[in-house]
Amino acid sequence: MTIRRAAPADLGAINSLLQQVLTVHHNGRPDLFKAGTKKYTDEEMLAIIADDTRPIFVAEENGRVLGYAFCIFQQYLKNNILTDVKTLYIDDLCVDETKRGMHVGSALYRHVLQFAKDSGCYNVTLNVWACNESAMKFYQNMGLTPQKIGMEQIL
Repeated sequence: MTIRRAAPADLGAINSLLQQVLTVHHNGRPDLFKAGTKKYTDEEMLAIIADDTRPIFVAEENGRVLGYAFCIFQQYLKNNILTDVKTLYIDDLCVDETKRGMHVGSALYRHVLQFAKDSGCYNVTLNVWACNESAMKFYQNMGLTPQKIGMEQIL
């Protein structure tokens, strides 16, 4: 398995994985997530793939994309309350449902961690939906701990 930056040729495979993520979120929170939609248009995806401030990494084996990690550099310079640390935020991490449990996700995560270290980041952060228990367990197993907790009251 190889982990590399995403390329425009990966668009179809990434879209397929994004659909899997949407299905998990829609099934967990149909009140918030629409079914049968796309997170990004193809044009938006191609722009993100080309954007060095928003690197996407793909895990590939024998020419097949097995998973991805969407990342975003964040830094709050001269903020009144936050320090100027550089963060790599994982916006989305997905492994093809047929390849889960084969350590693709942990390999992607370790790659992102090393990339963040090499890029001078202080930390790596992400958000996970409470309805996605398998993702929460995965991230805990990778060593992540809660930084902040989003709460809601449905009216």
